[in-house]
Amino acid sequence: MTDIAISPCLLADLTDLRNIAVEAYNDHYTYLWHDGGAWYLERCFSEEALRNDMANPNAVYFMIQYQDEPVGFMKLNKDKALEGYTDAECLELERLYLVDRASGMGIGKWAVDFAVQYALESGKRLVWLRAMDSSRSVDFYEQNGFVRWGTDELDYEQMKDIYRGMVIMKRDIA
Repeated sequence: MTDIAISPCLLADLTDLRNIAVEAYNDHYTYLWHDGGAWYLERCFSEEALRNDMANPNAVYFMIQYQDEPVGFMKLNKDKALEGYTDAECLELERLYLVDRASGMGIGKWAVDFAVQYALESGKRLVWLRAMDSSRSVDFYEQNGFVRWGTDELDYEQMKDIYRGMVIMKRDIA
């Protein structure tokens, strides 16, 4: 699909990154929260939070575009250990969010392939992530070569208890 482009986000892209993050989050995740996600959006996707996170040399953000329009973003943590592995061996796919209008078009698979290629070029042995056990994303990641590795639980205030469960998934690449 040559209509898809994935490019690094720079500080100059902060407003676009924030806008696409908020749109994608609102499209898919407001049901998780007692407050409709307001607390989480401020914590993770305010301009200040994104600016601070982008200043972390271990974090890298990518904008995902389809036909020259932003449709999502991805955040990778370049050196983030998974239990049983070292930082140097692992890349964490912390976030992969697409707006609703971009779902089901193969863009998510394209983004996962991009993350795996990025990890390979960085000398990593595996890519890992955490996915909500109540979402369809677990099936998506399994279809894209990830296996279940463990479980976790979120302890965010304002989150409804029923949605706190997470599945830790990994994909060996080397």
